[in-house]
Amino acid sequence: MTTLPVRMARRSAAHPWRGIVGWFVFVVLCLGVGMAAGSNPATTEDFRIGEAGRGEEIAAEGGLQQRPVEHVLITARPGTGKLDLAAADAAAADVAARMRALPEVLAVADPVRSADGTAVRVTVTLEGPELEGKKRVDALIGETTAAQKAHPGLRVEETGSPSISKGVDKLRGDDLARTEMIALPVTLLTLLLVFRSLAMALVPLLLALSSIAAAVGLSMVASHAFPDAGVGTNVILLIGLAVGVDYTLFYLKREREERARGGGRLSSRAVVEIAAATSGRAVVLSGLAVAVSSATLYLADDVIFSSIATGAVVVTLVAVVSSLTVLPALLAVLGARAERRAERRVARGLAPKKRKPARTGPGRLTAAVLRPVARRPVATLTVTVVGLLALAAPVLGLKLTDMGRETHSRAIVAMQVYDRLNAAFPELKSMHQVVVRAGADRAPEVAAALRDLASGLEDDPRLSGAARLTTSPDRRISMLQIQVPHHVSSDQARTSLEDIRTTHVPDTVGRVRGAETAVTGDVARYTDYPAHQERKLPLIIGALLLVTFAMTVHAFRSVVLGLVGVVLNLLSAAASLGILVLVFQHTWAEGLVDFTSTGSIGSRVPLFLFVILFGLSMDYQVFVISRIREAALRGVPTREAVVDGIGSSAGVVTSAAVVMVTVFASFAALHLIEMKQIGFSLVVAVLLDAFVIRMLVLPSLMLLLGEANWWPSRGVGRARRTRRAEEQAARPLTSVG
Repeated sequence: MTTLPVRMARRSAAHPWRGIVGWFVFVVLCLGVGMAAGSNPATTEDFRIGEAGRGEEIAAEGGLQQRPVEHVLITARPGTGKLDLAAADAAAADVAARMRALPEVLAVADPVRSADGTAVRVTVTLEGPELEGKKRVDALIGETTAAQKAHPGLRVEETGSPSISKGVDKLRGDDLARTEMIALPVTLLTLLLVFRSLAMALVPLLLALSSIAAAVGLSMVASHAFPDAGVGTNVILLIGLAVGVDYTLFYLKREREERARGGGRLSSRAVVEIAAATSGRAVVLSGLAVAVSSATLYLADDVIFSSIATGAVVVTLVAVVSSLTVLPALLAVLGARAERRAERRVARGLAPKKRKPARTGPGRLTAAVLRPVARRPVATLTVTVVGLLALAAPVLGLKLTDMGRETHSRAIVAMQVYDRLNAAFPELKSMHQVVVRAGADRAPEVAAALRDLASGLEDDPRLSGAARLTTSPDRRISMLQIQVPHHVSSDQARTSLEDIRTTHVPDTVGRVRGAETAVTGDVARYTDYPAHQERKLPLIIGALLLVTFAMTVHAFRSVVLGLVGVVLNLLSAAASLGILVLVFQHTWAEGLVDFTSTGSIGSRVPLFLFVILFGLSMDYQVFVISRIREAALRGVPTREAVVDGIGSSAGVVTSAAVVMVTVFASFAALHLIEMKQIGFSLVVAVLLDAFVIRMLVLPSLMLLLGEANWWPSRGVGRARRTRRAEEQAARPLTSVG
């Protein structure tokens, strides 16, 4: 693990321009191969989960699957008074005629008036699978716009899953572009403050961006094995900028320290090799930890998390490769240039520039924090752990939901129309679909049972009373669609689903011999997905704990440090999740963080937080403990090694944390509530991990453990004995008598 980074650094530093050109050729090839292969987007079938997914599969077998649907809503213009129904009917007829003429349209339903006479709607079903509706919706929106111009006295507008999805994609793209405009300059400014050199500050940023570009191309290739759910690029940007800058930062800081410590006596190539032997090893270990931790998301058995895992794994490994290949080459070039400048200065008779002495100890602020930790480790550990547990306490009230369509930002025009549509036609908010598969000879019996089921639900106040029965052409598949005048996340929708599944279906179609039943639909989708995640969460957390433990033990040859890593990561993640619950499940922070509370946390957020945080925590853990272990292997007493190791690494950890917080905070500013929760939770997690766990909990715990930190490794003990022997040998002999 140590020799590989050194060999690669030696080769790159010996032929720097070959390494630099080779890296950028690699980036171009990755993009070229990715564009040639194309992306493989996830299909509707890839998203099927639980009973809802099984019901969709049965429905699709009979051609009864959900299709992309748009609604054209016709209402009175604001301020014009009551709707002219005759004019609205004429506009509806015009809209229907326009839509029927489009090749993208499968069917157009007859216009429907709202119960209060304030609106008329035209429902349009598009051709193709449900997920591909947003690719075809532009033509429909164009005809709706034309109908609006033809009927200026009315308000003619369109909404539906395709137009909302298109609006969400546009909003996400605009938000990401804005976050890049903020994150990149702030990151550059942070690096300028760290290095006091524009060239050195640009190196991490350029390598991170080139790693992201290469990862995007490779992820397109990988999507043919793990379909892209549409979030892969977002994850690559989120993780790539953070780890790409961090890995380069670790390496650069060590190179500068070694250069300053050498006082000009070491060549650029020698300095690069020394940095590779220390920080290069830490980068490899950290990168492998992030990649392996991210890979545990494949255990979720979900296309979205598989897409996230692929993006995170690919960009992390690419960032590691860039740090081990092109970075040493760049450092060699910059170092050689500095040496030439120094030689020219001497040739002109000028005195060499004074080099800043290498700072091996902590800064003033870090020293001020570490002094009470070193004096009272028990008190420090007790107070911080109790505080973190208090922050984690709200997790006990965690409520997970899959964020329904109603949670999307109203900055999307289609969502504004969506609200008006639901106000006029509340029965369109959501639906249940009872799907039955049986022999064709049992179709009459199945139909009679489904009618009995519908009859039993007519007076249920949680439902609209509207139901529609359809049967496949081969009469093997039947489906009863029941409209629900409540959003999918509401208690009425969820409890009605539970009653249908546990009572009404078993008492009716469940009694038909040989019939297979399933309840799907909007509500079932948004209920089954969080339940699926909750079932997978223990498995993935268990895998994460095992990975963290195994990699820490492998890195430091210490079972004790492996257990410490597991406990600290759990503590950090739990506290971060607790703060997330405290902020987002309540309304007190809505104005502060700019969101509308849903009273819940997105079902994907905890899993994403745990996995990514466990991986990123290894960055700090490996870097900090590596410094401590280096000192211990030189024979330095553990107490001194802990204080010096924490102190010497504090600056780079703080800088890395600032970079990560900048990137993640930009995601917390997104309009989409789930992305906002992810960004916020990662900001909190990084701050807690860098400034509480690594500065307070870790040093106090290691100080208390003392020599037990290194059990069962004997390397530190041998180093102690060797150092004592050398010190004794160096003492002058005293005469006796």
